[in-house]
Amino acid sequence: MRNAIAEKGFRRALGLGLAGCLAAAAPAALAKTVHVTFVAKETMVEIDNKGTLYPAWTFDGMIPGKVVRVTEGDVIDFKLINPKENKNSHSIDFHAAEVDVLDEFAPVKPGETKHFRFVARRAGVYMYHCGAPTMAQHIARGMYGIIIVDPKEGYSEQFPKPDREYVLIQGQYFPDAEDKQAMIENRGWAGSLINGKMFHYDPVHDPNASLVLESKPGERVRIHFVNANINMPVALHPIAGIWDRVYINGNPDNVLYDIATYNVAVSEAVSVDIVSPADRPTNNAIVDHTMSAAMRGAITVLMNKPDADPTLGRGEKILLR
Repeated sequence: MRNAIAEKGFRRALGLGLAGCLAAAAPAALAKTVHVTFVAKETMVEIDNKGTLYPAWTFDGMIPGKVVRVTEGDVIDFKLINPKENKNSHSIDFHAAEVDVLDEFAPVKPGETKHFRFVARRAGVYMYHCGAPTMAQHIARGMYGIIIVDPKEGYSEQFPKPDREYVLIQGQYFPDAEDKQAMIENRGWAGSLINGKMFHYDPVHDPNASLVLESKPGERVRIHFVNANINMPVALHPIAGIWDRVYINGNPDNVLYDIATYNVAVSEAVSVDIVSPADRPTNNAIVDHTMSAAMRGAITVLMNKPDADPTLGRGEKILLR
């Protein structure tokens, strides 16, 4: 296994390597201001493919919240609206932000709004979530998502452009939404949610599942993954495949090659590439190899077939709902 993390400082110090040459040859991306607004909604959501309802706390009524995607150096102009109809204070914690936890990340009472700006200074993929007390309960009930900060240098030999991209966010389902102590102690969790539902993209184990990830044989598929569990790491593994590259925290400088299983800590994010055989249709199952999690919902099917839907894994369809 080749590990390029050790080369990071060397490459930066000497200004050498293909990525550096490409960056020097191409104009740097111009920073821009990206306006992002979340509305905290305490509402019922479906947490499985049968339509089981759960009293969730959400950003914009969805688990997970919407994908935020910017370029390194961009300014995020953020607004969190907590409607007066809500019963609880809510907040935002962007793992991509370097700010003041007592200011920008402070709780917002019902009927109030929080507005602040920050610069996305570091490329990568990051979790965002509600940090209001009790934080474990706010996350477990659905207030989490992903922010992708694309590198300003763009793609390179080390960080090739993928043919398709998908977002997968794993969380824990606690049926008793009011028992925050059980959430902290990891008692009573009954399911693993992938993008808000158990077995969301797995018709093999759940006949009610209607969605799968798709690609064509031989395509490079990049998965942006967030572990939004309260207490449990994730052993991220592609059954019948190998991660061609693992970008720790989604940063192009932090690359590992040829990894069967990558351990993702609680709140950590990672980008992983898989390239299927080009000469035949195949299927992969992207799983948490912790079996107690996999068999409670943490299995995602990736179908590699010639007639793959050309819209999936591109544009707004990197997170399938």
